[in-house]
Amino acid sequence: MLSSLHIRNFVIVEKTDLHFDDGFTVFSGETGAGKSILIDALSLALGGRTDAGVVREGADKTEISAIFEPSNEVCQWLRENDFSDDELILRRVITNQAKSRAFINDSPCTLTQLKELGEMLVDIHGQHQHQNLLKSTAQRQLLDAHAQIEPQLRELSKRWQLWQENQQKLDGFLDNEQQRKLELEHIEWQWQELNNLKPQKDEWEEIDQSFNRLSNAAALLEGTGAIIEQIDGEEQSVITVLNRCLQQINQLSKHDSSLTTVAESIESARISCVEASQDLNRFLEDVELDPQRLEETERRMRRLFDASKKFNTEPGNLHLLLADLEQRLADLEFGMDTDSLKQLVEQNKADYMQLAEEISVIRKKTAQDLSLKITEIMQTLAMQGGRFEIELQATNASAQGLDHVQFNVAGHAGTTPRALNKIASGGELARISLALSVIANKAGQVATLIFDEVDTGIGGGVAEIVGRLLRQLGEDHQVLCVTHLAQVASCAHHHFEVSKKEQSGTTRSDIRALDDEQRIQEIARMLGGLNISVTTLKHAEEMLKH
Repeated sequence: MLSSLHIRNFVIVEKTDLHFDDGFTVFSGETGAGKSILIDALSLALGGRTDAGVVREGADKTEISAIFEPSNEVCQWLRENDFSDDELILRRVITNQAKSRAFINDSPCTLTQLKELGEMLVDIHGQHQHQNLLKSTAQRQLLDAHAQIEPQLRELSKRWQLWQENQQKLDGFLDNEQQRKLELEHIEWQWQELNNLKPQKDEWEEIDQSFNRLSNAAALLEGTGAIIEQIDGEEQSVITVLNRCLQQINQLSKHDSSLTTVAESIESARISCVEASQDLNRFLEDVELDPQRLEETERRMRRLFDASKKFNTEPGNLHLLLADLEQRLADLEFGMDTDSLKQLVEQNKADYMQLAEEISVIRKKTAQDLSLKITEIMQTLAMQGGRFEIELQATNASAQGLDHVQFNVAGHAGTTPRALNKIASGGELARISLALSVIANKAGQVATLIFDEVDTGIGGGVAEIVGRLLRQLGEDHQVLCVTHLAQVASCAHHHFEVSKKEQSGTTRSDIRALDDEQRIQEIARMLGGLNISVTTLKHAEEMLKH
């Protein structure tokens, strides 16, 4: 429930602090006094759109705070979103540069969070909302809201999207089948060429090294042999010289121990030469003059090189190209398998149709129930004998299902119900809109309902009935209503007057709660204008008594 609303520098409201009770509350006042400004201010506190124009002229910023008594569901939402749940204060600040900040319990929040929370707290029925009843989309949405099938509709939308995506794929495959066949043939040829060659990972580097060794085998054998002879030959080899030097230095080190280090260095050099000689001998064992193998290696290199030129890639990347061609081939072959895709599309369609038909059944049942309830309320709104019917017509499948929803109405007894957008007057629309609001909100979870001049286009006894309906709705909800009709205002539990004053060339809106005597005066004004007679006052007093 909305406990209070605090407004600072909003349009023509400089400062106001309003405190609310449960039940049915009305706001009245002369035309242009700013009655609907209150609704606009509350809408901003609930995350509505804004601009710099809402800031009162001469002020730096607008600040609006709305304090609520949170329900258990709202407290749970606050905890889940990491806000304190000790209280519930929604605050919105808008600067004259159109910069906006939002807060929940003094903690910064996003507008998305503010809107989500606001939808749990308040349901606003705008001044011209009943005009939406003329649109088929709005009629379907209202029926679905009453049927409480939002989860099913979300799932239906997902199934519809999946069906359409795969249907588009199938259509694309069928439209481009010839082109895909040509592409498949070309890729198959490329793949066959490379698959016959069977390039391997790292093959080019390995075969390049092998070719260099085989093509230079003679030079390698001759050169390596000469080096071995010099290191470890029969006469005057490096190792022989080092052995002789080592014997001499060992003799000398007996006379001077400082030469021991030199002896160790010569020994180290000798060992290194021995190891080098062993390595070279092992190398010689692997090197051989093999013209046949050289020819085979050269031929393989040529094939790899020619293939790399043909397919415009490096020889070392041929194995990657082969893998890519295999994947593209598999993708195209799957694409050519239209039977599998057709089966998938048929399954998607079946899944969609199953849920869509279940939703249609729920809609039909809800339409019958809602039609009876609206018809019942119509009898109390000067539409005796009238009927309200919700007609469901089969239509092409869509994300919203298989049904076209049409509201039909017969305003009087003996007439045939026809489409609402063809026969209903403005007054009838307003009354039917109100009836739908009453029915919808009786089952709703939102504690605060706001009606902004929903009594447009009615008067007299109908207005009194509308007032009684709103008062009845106020038994279970907090109902706030902007009205210009005395018949509606007189049915309220609480009454605020909105007035406009000019001071020093500036227009300001003033709001005050009315006591019993002040209510009589205001109801009389609403009945008779500025010149209030004794008769008008008595009439106003009688209206408030009843």
